Amino acid sequence: MSSSAANATGPADAASDATSAAAPKKDPWDLPDVSGLTVGVLGGTGDQGRGLAYRLARAGQSVIIGSRAADRAQQAAGELGLGVEGAENAECARRSDVVIVAVPWDGHAKTLEALRDDLRGKLVVDCVNPLGFDKKGAYALKPAEGSAAEQAAALLPDSRVTAAFHHLSAVLLSDAETEEIDTDVMVLGEVREDCAIVQALAGRIPGMRGVFAGRLRNAHQVESLVANLVSVNRRYKAHAGIRLTDM
Repeated sequence: MSSSAANATGPADAASDATSAAAPKKDPWDLPDVSGLTVGVLGGTGDQGRGLAYRLARAGQSVIIGSRAADRAQQAAGELGLGVEGAENAECARRSDVVIVAVPWDGHAKTLEALRDDLRGKLVVDCVNPLGFDKKGAYALKPAEGSAAEQAAALLPDSRVTAAFHHLSAVLLSDAETEEIDTDVMVLGEVREDCAIVQALAGRIPGMRGVFAGRLRNAHQVESLVANLVSVNRRYKAHAGIRLTDM
């Protein structure tokens, strides 16, 4: 056999070489540095939005609270301190890198429709839970699109929509005496890199861990679980969250 034949590389050898040279799988806990991002919170004057703004600002994040009325947002920001700013919703959206939607469910669609242009190209994090309440307690609502997050994606075709921060107690978020919040944050979205950014933001808050939990088509059951947590918290006088095991 000639030396040239002995050294020839066939298709099978090339494929083997390519496989061996392939980069190792990315560590799912290797998340980006998000410390320089500005986070806007639409609905930041409500309990959930205000609590998230407080926790992120306390962790060192630049935060802008958004409201339909700029003066209300500025008042809430002043009460929080920590460098938090307040602005009317559209300005909040324009000035932020990541925008958390924490508005009441009954105003969800109207708010996003009005801000479609201001949210173009933005990473949007929807944490709205469509719930109803009656004498039997809380129960999940099913939006026509499937979930609040999917409604957001339909209304904001030029934004990068994710879903997260559904299962957090507003009481614990706002409690200055609570140093850590022991909970996991399930993050859903279509683009893994966007989800990683949201996971990293969650991880900035002591005690929290951001966990990728699938695509937006799975957001309904995540949003619906809040109805169960409301029942748990009422029965046991607690502020229960979610912790995933074996991870």
